[in-house]
Formats: sequence, C-alpha cells, structure tokens
Amino acid sequence: MTGRLAGKTAFITAAGQGIGRASAIAMAREGAKVIATDVNAKLLAALDGTPGITTQVLDVLDDAAVARTIAALPPLDVMFNCAGYVHHGSILDCTPEDWDFSFNLNARAMYVAIRAAVPKMLEKHQATGSWASIINMASIAGSIKGLPNRFVYGASKAAVVGLTKAVAADFVQKGIRCNAIAPGTVDTPSLADRINAYPDPVEARRMFVARQPMGRLAKAEEIAPVVVFLASDESAFATGNVYSVDGGMTI
Repeated sequence: MTGRLAGKTAFITAAGQGIGRASAIAMAREGAKVIATDVNAKLLAALDGTPGITTQVLDVLDDAAVARTIAALPPLDVMFNCAGYVHHGSILDCTPEDWDFSFNLNARAMYVAIRAAVPKMLEKHQATGSWASIINMASIAGSIKGLPNRFVYGASKAAVVGLTKAVAADFVQKGIRCNAIAPGTVDTPSLADRINAYPDPVEARRMFVARQPMGRLAKAEEIAPVVVFLASDESAFATGNVYSVDGGMTI
C-alpha cells in the first residue's frame, strides 16, 4: 500500500469514536497498519473490517494490560495517546477522587504506554535508523489557556505538555520524536454527552459554539490530518511542540 504512512505501524488509544476514530481511519488510508484500541468493544466493532485497521479492546487504566499489549506488538513507528476525560468544575468541585481519575486517565496512561513502547522504538532506530513518532492529546485548556470549570482537566492536560517536552528532550538524538496536539472544542460524541448533561442542552451547545471565534465547533476529521502530519516523515524535524488546532481560541 502506498501513502504517507506506508510501512508504518501505528497504535492508537480511544479509537472507538471522535478524534481517535477519525485518526485511525486517516492513518490507515495513508498506508499505516493501525492497531486501534478502546475500552468499549461496541464502539471498536464499527471499525472491524476497515482496511489497514486491527482492533483490540484495551483499558488504558490497566497498567499491566497496556504493557502486555504493547510488548506483544512489533516495534511501533507511531503512538497516538488519545484517551482522556473532561471533568467539569472548579477546584471546589474537584474531589480527590476526581483529581486522581483525571490524572490517571489523562496523564498517567500516557506515561505507562510510552514507557512500554520506547525500548523497542530505540532498538528499531539502532537497527534501521528509522524514527518513531509519539503524539499526545493535550488541549488548549490548561496547557495554553485557562477556561472556566476546567480545573483538573486543565491541570492534567498541562501535565501532558510537560511529559511531551520531557520525552522529546530525552530522545531527540535517539530516534524518537514526541509532540502534542491541543484542540479547541471538537464536536464529538463525548462532547454531546457533556452537553446533554446540562439542564438546557440547546443553550449549552450555543455557549460552546460561542467561545469559538470561527462560530462553529471543529469536526474530528479536521483534527486527524494534524495527527497524520505528526505521524509522517513530513514532520521529521518537529519534536517537543504543541500544535494548537483551536479555531482561533488562542489568537
């Protein structure tokens, strides 16, 4: 198969819907062999049969399962850590349990996956000279801009940026690039769930749209091309960066 990612093996978390799903499809179309994982088997089933995509149920909060899964794979050329959780509320609304869950899913899960993948990435680089690309899901919230009622989400996504830059610095001469993407508000099923939890979902959606200077929400398919770019050799000189795809929220 030809394409910008031909010959590359890519691993994606939270691939069952939203940005993860759109990115899995986009990578496969560019020739990658994609291992699409998600905790929800029903969501993953919709990807079964898609050329270039193999699905696997995986709970990224299960450290041992993540380590076993990655150990069983060939050396990865691309890792896209997409799994995450958006907690609503200020510091006063954030319980210790909320803090732990948010950091475990938004940051610790990336640490576990990257730590499991890096040794074989290094071995492949030493053997073939090829470079691996790690892509982490950050957000403009916290890492770039403070948003109301995104206290622990923002804090955990800021941690993702620090993690990304640290990995990039440690392996910049050893064959591994590491970057992050920071979307604005994306119209995904998870956003729809949050909107529908408001007393007035119509007004809630209007407020989400109003904070986007372009006057609309992003589509997941508008984020996926940035993921493909960072996965491809077109971004070979890019590492340690955070790519905002936010419709002008941080102008």
